[in-house]
Amino acid sequence: MFKSTLNIAVAIVCSSLVTLTGCEPKVAQSQVIQPLETPIVIEHNLGQTVISNRPQRVAALDMNEVDFLDQLNVPIAGMVKDFVPHFLEKYKNTPDISDLGAIVQPNMEKIYALKPDLVLMTPLHANQYEELSKLAPTVHFDIDFRNSHGHHVDIIKQHVIDLGEIFNKQTLAQKKVAEIDAKVDEVQALTAERSEKALVVMHNNGSFSSFGIESRYGFVFDVLGVKPASTEIAASLHGQPISSEFINQANPDILYIIDRTAVMEGKPVIDAEH
Repeated sequence: MFKSTLNIAVAIVCSSLVTLTGCEPKVAQSQVIQPLETPIVIEHNLGQTVISNRPQRVAALDMNEVDFLDQLNVPIAGMVKDFVPHFLEKYKNTPDISDLGAIVQPNMEKIYALKPDLVLMTPLHANQYEELSKLAPTVHFDIDFRNSHGHHVDIIKQHVIDLGEIFNKQTLAQKKVAEIDAKVDEVQALTAERSEKALVVMHNNGSFSSFGIESRYGFVFDVLGVKPASTEIAASLHGQPISSEFINQANPDILYIIDRTAVMEGKPVIDAEH
């Protein structure tokens, strides 16, 4: 088994890359147009977004984006509220932040009514990109897990820096990036000295999937330096379905288990006996 210090360190970094925690929710105030001296150009997988004014009314269509904005103390005008993790619960319960519907299918009428001057979206909303872009500058954030080649964390850091530039929060953005770098360095120093191997497994209503190097959790292996217990896991965003026999054959020294059922339904079903 990994030493407990390594387990804790990896968990801390993983949570830092996915769930950063901020302060009190910031609510967008009355809109005041603030032209930028030089327009900001953001390149992304769906094209190029030009931002000519400092955004005042931001629509966030994904919890990752809400998390990023929270870290940078950026006011949010509207967000999807069908599933809000506990560490962002303060935003769900703030009535002045408009409810824009579901993450998978945001309510376009509510987005239009919000009159945002910036929309932050993910691949889930790719089909709405053109329509959203006609309404306001729209930035698409995505990580190509199969082809990131160890740059997963770098892509996240660049997005934080881009948001820092958009909202004139460059110093704070650089601070957040430095915090991530420090935690990654800490874990890499530990994993470099260890030979034990691990599996990253997700539990969902009694079923299990494993995530390899070319997956959304691939950074655990190719960035943090944890050794994989199996190299036969297919590249997949949602993981490869596995059985208990697969786990036995892989014979990992440690299992990192993500209990999706606990997150989505608020009730953990995995205990020590499992």
